Amino acid sequence: MTMNRTTSRSRQRGLSFFGLVFVGVIAVAVFAIGGQSVPIYLEYVTAKKAIEKAKVEGTVPGVRAAFDRAAAIDDIKSIQGKDLEVTKRGDKVVVSFKYSREIPLAGPAYLVYRFQAQTN
Repeated sequence: MTMNRTTSRSRQRGLSFFGLVFVGVIAVAVFAIGGQSVPIYLEYVTAKKAIEKAKVEGTVPGVRAAFDRAAAIDDIKSIQGKDLEVTKRGDKVVVSFKYSREIPLAGPAYLVYRFQAQTN
């Protein structure tokens, strides 16, 4: 009779309660981090578009002012016009930036995103 009982247990498949809790905790963590990461990435993409539009101004103050106008409209808060690096290569204006954003995870742990972009 004991042999029959062990064979029926070995046929059972699926998650245990602890396995389900573990998978649930992982899923919640992924959604929480993803929920905070998506707006940060979208802001970066918007900032890249803003420097592409601002580079046509030609002068350093003009580029910075154009970026600040775009940042006010598109709600870019991580970087400002004064943070842009504006240089010239030949007759082309090149605008670039670097910045980082942090997402607090737990206690002293943070997820850090480092962004950089440059116009062509």
